[in-house]
Amino acid sequence: MLPLSPTLEGFRAAFRRPSFTLAEIMWRWCFGATSSALFLFALFEFLNTLPVTNGELLFLRSRQPYLVSQAIAHILRGSLARAVMSVMVAILLLVLLWMIAASFGRMATVRALLEYFQVKFAPLMTATGVSTSPDEADDRRPRNPFRSLFDLNFLRVSVALSALVALVGATVLAGFASPASHPQPGLFLLLWFPMIGLICVIWGALNWFLSLAGLFVVRDAADAMGAISAAVSLCRERTGAVFAVSTWTGLAHLAAFVAATTVAALPLSTLGILPGRVILLSVAVLTLAYLALADWLYMARLAGYVCIAQTPEAWLAPPPPTFPPPAPPTGETTIDRDELILSDISGLIGQT
Repeated sequence: MLPLSPTLEGFRAAFRRPSFTLAEIMWRWCFGATSSALFLFALFEFLNTLPVTNGELLFLRSRQPYLVSQAIAHILRGSLARAVMSVMVAILLLVLLWMIAASFGRMATVRALLEYFQVKFAPLMTATGVSTSPDEADDRRPRNPFRSLFDLNFLRVSVALSALVALVGATVLAGFASPASHPQPGLFLLLWFPMIGLICVIWGALNWFLSLAGLFVVRDAADAMGAISAAVSLCRERTGAVFAVSTWTGLAHLAAFVAATTVAALPLSTLGILPGRVILLSVAVLTLAYLALADWLYMARLAGYVCIAQTPEAWLAPPPPTFPPPAPPTGETTIDRDELILSDISGLIGQT
């Protein structure tokens, strides 16, 4: 049997079953639409509560940057604390909504992928003698792993918040090297960029592990800590397969982002020639198309991880290399120590 390619199996699952991507798009875009609508509604309601005098309105209509900034600062005077409190409450509610939506969405997509690969590999497992009977973990599997998925999403939010605080702390620490009395922007950037890069790498790795752990919550009925341990074990035992899936889907995502950015620059280059509404609509359509493609690639990557977790290791490992047997010697290359040589014959030198 040829070894399976989890990367190809993931792309094949996402291509043959578009319902998986539609389910992913559904919960992601519903959350995005809800967040956008809530933000716009709160913004307009907040602006309606701000009193604007005739003098401030005159400054705003002058279109002079200095006068406009002074008018805005005067309008927002005394209401900044209320605006910050409102934003904090809205963010907390949106984070709670995201954790709920992400838990239900991940539970639905992972279950669908598990059923897909179970049906796909059932004849192959039967032919190779691999047992397909449920194990003890399947017997203990809860009907609703929402609690463990919610805990994982809470950890993801906590890690993101910690990374945000770390970014602020890195900026403050780098600022000590460039005080206002003796500014040194070069030294500031030299210290700031490595710290920012390290924080982003650590946050990305932790967020990726927590996202991968959701697979084992649904499959093995594991709690949050057990799922994280299972995700680490999977990466340690099948590093090559996991790295291949992550690399190829990541490169595809990067190519899609570059292509979408290039195409989106075309309507922006016609600014001043075409109507603004046409340009805005074109950019919005391109953005939605890119987001849909990104969700499709994410589903292909998730399907690849499920394929790795659901198939035996022997199916994923490449066959052992076969080396040809060593060729027999063509001639005598050893020395017969019993054969006499010239130096061993006594008197030979004297006779010559």
